[in-house]
Amino acid sequence: MERVSFDPILPENPKVFILGTMPGKQSLKKQQYYANNRNSFWKIIYELTDEVYSENYTERIDTLKKNNIAIWDICQFGERVTSLDSDIKNEVPNPINEIIEMFPSVKQIIFNGKKAEKLYDKYFIKIENIIYETVLSTSPANARFSFKEKLNNWKIALV
Repeated sequence: MERVSFDPILPENPKVFILGTMPGKQSLKKQQYYANNRNSFWKIIYELTDEVYSENYTERIDTLKKNNIAIWDICQFGERVTSLDSDIKNEVPNPINEIIEMFPSVKQIIFNGKKAEKLYDKYFIKIENIIYETVLSTSPANARFSFKEKLNNWKIALV
């Protein structure tokens, strides 16, 4: 089943760019990043930004922008039967580095899980003077780590 990524969320001066792989089934259905309520992405973002947690998607996007956090997916297109990153095949990347170079304010790239990092490394060369970090995936499929372990890992990674 072919999947198509969403447009990036880009504040005016992003400092951090979080990259995932591609939307899962629930995200595609709701047309929202990290829409699976068992995915810990939004809870982690709210913890890291000290903002008041919201279920409202527009408010979530506003929180990212207010805190100079951009998000996007490595894959523009790809095939995936399930929502598991390990099932991604025949992917076509988004123009990630072109976007990063348009925003000299970006100081750090965060890969939401090892698969995002592997896909980036497959298609792109790391840009000088940017810090690259891979964090524990917020996906519910990454259940061997607790929310607290994921949160602490993200806290350490973000500079």
